[in-house]
Amino acid sequence: MEFDLSWLLLGLPLAFVLGWGASRFDLRQLRLENKQAPKSYFKGLNYLLNEQQDQAIDAFIEAVQNDPDTSELHFALGNLFRRRGEFERAVRVHEHLLSRADLTPTDRDRAQHALALDFLKAGLLDRAETALKKLEGTTFESTSRLALLAIYERSRDWPQAAEIAQRMTQAQQGQFANREAHYLCEQALQEAHTKPELALERLDQAIQTAPEAPRAYLEKAKLLATLQQFQAVDACLTLLSQRCPGHIPLGALLWAQAANKTQQQARVDLMLQKLDADRPSLDLLEARIGLIDNGQNAPSDALQKTLALYESHLEKEPSLVAASGWLQAQAQAQVQAHATTQLSLTSSESPPTAWPKTLQRALDRATLPLSRYRCAACGFEAKTYFWHCPGCQSWDSFPPQRIEEL
Repeated sequence: MEFDLSWLLLGLPLAFVLGWGASRFDLRQLRLENKQAPKSYFKGLNYLLNEQQDQAIDAFIEAVQNDPDTSELHFALGNLFRRRGEFERAVRVHEHLLSRADLTPTDRDRAQHALALDFLKAGLLDRAETALKKLEGTTFESTSRLALLAIYERSRDWPQAAEIAQRMTQAQQGQFANREAHYLCEQALQEAHTKPELALERLDQAIQTAPEAPRAYLEKAKLLATLQQFQAVDACLTLLSQRCPGHIPLGALLWAQAANKTQQQARVDLMLQKLDADRPSLDLLEARIGLIDNGQNAPSDALQKTLALYESHLEKEPSLVAASGWLQAQAQAQVQAHATTQLSLTSSESPPTAWPKTLQRALDRATLPLSRYRCAACGFEAKTYFWHCPGCQSWDSFPPQRIEEL
């Protein structure tokens, strides 16, 4: 059978025409799609830049409907829902992404991370924990571990938090020695009343973990004081003064109490005086006054020494709190001085007027805000010192000085 070349001459032009028509059809379809999806997408982006989130969400929903396979639109839409607090809708978007079989591994990890953030922002900590654990070994491992750390700290699950911190340290994802010491201190506080020996072991472990972190020394000194081991309290705070002198004001009053119990007033006062010379502190001042007013000095002598300490502090550091204390001590000294003269109330010389209680209350009220501690990260103020800020959840964000001293 002979091959007819005429069919070849007719077939080639026909194939060319059909190919050209198919390409034109594909180009039209592509142009149509480009006119629909990107237009809605850029419209939503414009709304987003103008902080019109409602209109942006509507535009992104329209874009997703036109092109349901575009993962970037889903991510944008889910993030918008989360920012608006519509966590249920954000979860549905990201769960829909995870259910797609054609999703790339990178986008799958990204969707898993976004889903974990949805649960975390919604306060569903157990579901957030489960979602974050699935990110082990991915590019989101470091951020997921930080989020897990925040969850365990928020729920006060200190053993789990310590495990995560150790894993991050081993993976060189940060330095968490101070954090681990805090976790051990928190566990020690929970065990202090029922298992003081175990609590002391944990505090010693915290000191070994972070020798330059002050909290373990202070917590150990407090626990030893409750156990009436004042010699050990003195030794613990002496070590703190060598390693973390800036935090001694937080334990200065306890140190003075231990010195009074162990008859070490002169030595401790000398150490407190050296620290106060470097950086004047109201807490160091109160501790030194506590060393004077220990029952061994005559009341008049104790008041005179107290006044001298207040005056010395005021010369170095103007302080309304110290001035209020000086005025109160001065009024007491005047009353005592008059009592020693044994003058009769009928005498022509009237007794000195004590410092009016109303004025003292007014001064106490005025100085109360100045005696607080303030978080350097968020500005949260408190009468007591916090190692973990209740406002912003930051660690070691409170300076060891009171507001008036900052």
